[in-house]
Amino acid sequence: MSMFEPETVPSPARRRLLGTVAVAAATAALPGLLPAGSAQAASPAVTRKAVGTNHAIRPFQVRLPEADLVDLRRRVRATRWPDRELVADDSQGLQLSRLQTLASYWGGGYDWRRLEARLNALPQLITAVDGVDIHFIHVRSRHPGALPVLLTHGWPGSILEFVGAIGPLTDPVAHGGRAEDAFDVVIPSIPGYGFSSIPTELGWGPERVGRAWDTLMKRLGYERYVSQGGDHGSVISDAMGRQPPTGLLGIHLTMPATVPAELVPAINSGAPAPAGLAADELRAFTALSQFFGRNAAYGAMMVTRPQTIGYALNDSPIGLAGWMYDKIAQWTDSNGMPEAVLGRDAILDDISLYWLTGTATAAGRFYWENNNNNFSAAAQKTTQITVPVAVSVFPGEIYRAPRSWTERAYPTLYYFNEASKGGHFAAWEQPQIFANELRAAFRPLRTSL
Repeated sequence: MSMFEPETVPSPARRRLLGTVAVAAATAALPGLLPAGSAQAASPAVTRKAVGTNHAIRPFQVRLPEADLVDLRRRVRATRWPDRELVADDSQGLQLSRLQTLASYWGGGYDWRRLEARLNALPQLITAVDGVDIHFIHVRSRHPGALPVLLTHGWPGSILEFVGAIGPLTDPVAHGGRAEDAFDVVIPSIPGYGFSSIPTELGWGPERVGRAWDTLMKRLGYERYVSQGGDHGSVISDAMGRQPPTGLLGIHLTMPATVPAELVPAINSGAPAPAGLAADELRAFTALSQFFGRNAAYGAMMVTRPQTIGYALNDSPIGLAGWMYDKIAQWTDSNGMPEAVLGRDAILDDISLYWLTGTATAAGRFYWENNNNNFSAAAQKTTQITVPVAVSVFPGEIYRAPRSWTERAYPTLYYFNEASKGGHFAAWEQPQIFANELRAAFRPLRTSL
């Protein structure tokens, strides 16, 4: 989640990754799904020299060196732990015992190869767009007339947020839906995240990513498509809606920018709520005031000094895990126990992806590039969005956007619904509910295909 540049020399871990990730045809897909087409002949490896220069769509698979996994476990076991917090809750931050429990499993029983196998069973691809290699998952539905949907993750999430939703989206009949609600799914990694390459120049903010996403979709042969996102993905989808590229039929958001301009100063300063707010507006005001007052320091650091915090995140796996797990725990609809919703392995999959690709610092730089308040309708220029807008509000989100604010912020709003369960990581936490929301939200736009 972003509230409000780039590595020219890759880290040793990332150099090893880029030199040893096997690029091979991803012919196996989830049961009942069709692999994406248009893959070119496999090349032996992804190398730093080739980054950003090959516009062909190349198949991609993950093969991390065993030495990197051994090093990760060694570092976890060698952690120099701080003393325990002095309070009985998480008001001083993530509790020591919580992180030590997670670390014990990470350094012992956790199996990264299980995730590798899951990813390599999907059609993974890579292509250069605007000088950056973009890694993405592309799964076509077997149903004719499927609507192409672009799914964009955020921080501290990744493409892994959407893997569980691929089946319900591409094969709705097998998941309680109708064939006419099928989607072709494209899930890219934002530049500087995961297996996408790290930008080597400034300017990779939401607008540029949005233009790159349109290039990617057109390169895949999609002349008409929809865009969906939460966190950074919402901001990028907003940017696409303002541009908008030809063929973008509409956008769906789970973290919309709806806060009215007159309320932003009071929320940011912690001032009391003004009189006259409706119950759902007061709830949203209070949630955001508490967020900015008590829980937003991580964002302020990455917006202003991503390189400084990046040294710790890139050198210490426990430092990285604490930085990320703290927000995963706070932002899931789980009463602070995300393992109960996501599972311990899924949480460590996401943290390990950042660690093993060496992208924690680059991910922070996206905050530096995108330094606007992402909840403010005025800052995100939502009234300039001209494509149809759909919004799904999940109860465990950082704030629950009221309908009144949403209608005012997005003049082209045509769909608004409040989901029964789920939080900031909607697709990751509740893939079936998320898929149901996309089916309902985008159903009216299918006539434009």
